[in-house]
Amino acid sequence: MSYDLDRTEEERLALLMRAGYGLIVMETHEERRAVRLVLEAAQAIDQRCWAWSLVRGLVPLDKREGMNANATHEPAAALLHLISLPDPWVAVMADLQRHFGDDKVVRAAREAAEQAHRNGSTLVLLGPTIDLPTELQRLAFPFPLALPDTAFFEKLIKRVYREVFQTNQQIEHELKREDLERLAESLIGLTEMEAERVIRQVIIEDARLDARDVERVRLAKRATLSSHGQLEVLSANETLDSLGGHEKLKKWLRMRREAMSKRGKEFGIDPPRGVLLLGVPGCGKSFCARLVAGEWRRPLLRLDVGGLYNRFIGNTEANLREALRQADGMAPCVLWIDEIEKAFASEGSSDADGGVSQRLFGTMLTWMNDRRSDVFIIATANQVQRLPTELLRKGRFDEIFFIDLPPLEARQMIFEIHLTKRGRMPKAFDIETLAGLTEGFSGAEIEQLVVDGLHIAFNAGEQLATNHIVAAFGRTQPMAVTMAERIAAMRQWAESRCTMSH
Repeated sequence: MSYDLDRTEEERLALLMRAGYGLIVMETHEERRAVRLVLEAAQAIDQRCWAWSLVRGLVPLDKREGMNANATHEPAAALLHLISLPDPWVAVMADLQRHFGDDKVVRAAREAAEQAHRNGSTLVLLGPTIDLPTELQRLAFPFPLALPDTAFFEKLIKRVYREVFQTNQQIEHELKREDLERLAESLIGLTEMEAERVIRQVIIEDARLDARDVERVRLAKRATLSSHGQLEVLSANETLDSLGGHEKLKKWLRMRREAMSKRGKEFGIDPPRGVLLLGVPGCGKSFCARLVAGEWRRPLLRLDVGGLYNRFIGNTEANLREALRQADGMAPCVLWIDEIEKAFASEGSSDADGGVSQRLFGTMLTWMNDRRSDVFIIATANQVQRLPTELLRKGRFDEIFFIDLPPLEARQMIFEIHLTKRGRMPKAFDIETLAGLTEGFSGAEIEQLVVDGLHIAFNAGEQLATNHIVAAFGRTQPMAVTMAERIAAMRQWAESRCTMSH
């Protein structure tokens, strides 16, 4: 809703209520915060507010007189009670979607939504995943609940500290204003309940709240998000200097880093949207995602493609929407989608999964086109023929790079990097000879030669030398030989479609 981007969530929800949206759908795990938001919006427009669950039935949220609703535990009975009310109302119903297998509930929900539209009432459906029956789809309006921002988390940190202090007055704190801001920023991407647990944990752990807790919160957040199965928060400390070769790609990325500076924004440059890396396995595509995050000093989020799929109908798409909401909430960040072709199959391969991959792809495209958050996407793919053509259209990504086997100079750099990483001086080795021998080797294969050479030298009781790596070379069959036809086909495909990374 581009016309109200400057409004708060409460103001946007109240606006929808005033405008006559009779049925609003809120997909979220944050039930407590969502119910509180509905109540605040209802109070803003001076309407009575109810909440329903299967356990409690209809209960008034605003404690007004005359708001009684006995025998409303059954969903159809609760909906019929709302329909019978003479004055406009707001009602938030949790997990009603679980009862849509009952035709009576669907019918009652439709009548309640239609009456709400006519008399200025609002029915809000709340749940982690809501699949509406056909009868309700055209009546409903989605209201995505954004993750909390830093201002919200600053208040939450203060509240949790006061609560812990009341139970243990030995708790101390030493937070400057900038420390509080950093602590709040480190919580971005978590729900209210998740953030509350993390803050409570770091306070109780050492009976103290101070600047050192920023890193501890980040570690706890990484564990929390990784446990969800959709987004994994990875450490990213190395920079592009750790990548051998790919000079064109590195130059492109460094230019975009400068464009993201304050000076670049003032110049009128939009933040970069992302890159698609295609090419030969083992040549640095996945490694590049980590390096970009480290170079740009941004959190690195990995979207677990396998974790998206769920045996329950509808949950797969909801998993993706939740992952994208988390990415938006953690912006600015780098979102790495590894082997993207496995998640979004091309049109010809979507029949086997009942169209789930195509619906996932539609959700991803919509988010890529509409997002305003500063999320830089790095998507990698090994099997280019499986990629949907829509993903390759100009504008989806800022650039599409083909990652080929490293040329001579790049192979020299790769040997130097891996020898240095293992405590050896590259000058002590005949790097030119090693690079010349390994034509057609990928970066991963060159690294493995160094590793195998170390084993050979260690077993011989000698220091690693060029001859040990040459011996390892003699035992290796590179991918350029075993996959020659496939690599040639990939190069031919990429020739007119991609920018070469080297």
